[in-house]
Amino acid sequence: MSLLRHGKDTCLRHISGVTPAEPLWKRVPTRDENGVLLADFLMLIPRLGKQGQAHIARTVERLEYVLHRYHEHIVFADLNLRLNTLWISLRPRHGLCLEIAACIKLHVPEAVLVAERQQ
Repeated sequence: MSLLRHGKDTCLRHISGVTPAEPLWKRVPTRDENGVLLADFLMLIPRLGKQGQAHIARTVERLEYVLHRYHEHIVFADLNLRLNTLWISLRPRHGLCLEIAACIKLHVPEAVLVAERQQ
């Protein structure tokens, strides 16, 4: 499941497919609509894909809350239930990756920050 922000739109839209998706490296934007390099980070949510549908739905709801809270900064988010990972690309701002990761951790305690890259 991906959440993608297009242009100056302030709402995120769900993108999910029944067919296999392109690799993440082909889908993740590296620059915003003005050509500015984006920052990104990866979180692991252990065993999420093996949980029941109700648990997954609650987790997605909590993630959506955080993503919408930071919607003006987040450009792309991808939740991979097979790999139990959450990838987020955002407009760079000092400390924002850690702030969003901490907010996710608050709402989804099992989530763990794996890597962050700021430009």
